[in-house]
Amino acid sequence: MAKGTVRYWAAAKAAAGVAEEPFEADTLADLVVKITLKYENPDLERVLGRSSFLVDGDPAGIRDLSTVALKDGAVVEVLPPFAGG
Repeated sequence: MAKGTVRYWAAAKAAAGVAEEPFEADTLADLVVKITLKYENPDLERVLGRSSFLVDGDPAGIRDLSTVALKDGAVVEVLPPFAGG
């Protein structure tokens, strides 16, 4: 099982109540499930369902999350949709 860091931004950070935390997961899908179960927060679950993800700086939220393998030392960024200009 890979160990790394997950970083939450904007609405994900507000819903999780932390900016970052360590994780243990094999795939991005596993990580999302673990986060959802850990916090049992409907707001966070909703945000995660609409977020994009970066794994070590590379976009990973476009494809099936179960195909995104995580490795030791990975940094996963949770990027909720946002507006601005």
